[in-house]
Amino acid sequence: MSKLMRHSDSEQELLSLFVEAQKEGNEDAQTQLVLKYQFLVESIAKKYSHTKSNYDDIYQVGMIGLLGAIRRYDPSFGRAFEVFAVPTIIGEIKRFLRDKTWDVHVPRRIKELVPRIKSAVDSLTYHLQRSPSIPEIADYLEVQVEDVLEAMEMSKSYHALSMDRLIESDIDGNTVSLLDLVGEEEIGYELINSRMALSDCIGLLSEREQEIIKLTYFNQMSQKEVGEKIGISQMHVSRIQRQAIKKLQEAVFTSGRV
Repeated sequence: MSKLMRHSDSEQELLSLFVEAQKEGNEDAQTQLVLKYQFLVESIAKKYSHTKSNYDDIYQVGMIGLLGAIRRYDPSFGRAFEVFAVPTIIGEIKRFLRDKTWDVHVPRRIKELVPRIKSAVDSLTYHLQRSPSIPEIADYLEVQVEDVLEAMEMSKSYHALSMDRLIESDIDGNTVSLLDLVGEEEIGYELINSRMALSDCIGLLSEREQEIIKLTYFNQMSQKEVGEKIGISQMHVSRIQRQAIKKLQEAVFTSGRV
């Protein structure tokens, strides 16, 4: 009888702590309850964390969930506090993992759909005894096939690779970083753009002008060699060349290509 009475007294003291903790400014009662139930946060944080730093973050978020559960717990519902607190803590941690731990920003609907897809795949694999198809997953979740495909593709953004990450570069085991593989700006692209602009405008020249430009700039012939080839003086070649270049410059700048 005395043992039962002590248990009853303990329960009453606990209920009194919840009442006091829910009063504004009563941090002492709140602290006592946090210390009493922090083991719930510790066990849940271990389940959802993979690294020490990840555990610390999740533990802090779990403590916020515990505080929220303490403030909202109503003993009159007839449930033990643990039964009420665990879903609250897990919900807070899941929201954190959904919203804060993706390395690349993706829409919230995708963040919410990704874990549903994983759960659907596990369930369908068990019942079908094979890997489910995309349409089967979409039908199970009552979403569009495109949504499933988008979520599966964007789920790859959960973790981004460091540019310092080393990967094997040959069969001998030599390594390079991802940064070493990043392309550099190719100056030839600008030359290609200029040549395309020139090709568009060269039709504005006369046949003689086009011939001289091609021989001097594309065939790398001197003005003297060009003059001998087409039967005019070097001075005449120079004059036609200057005239042609002026036409091309005006046409290119007018077109806005360079």
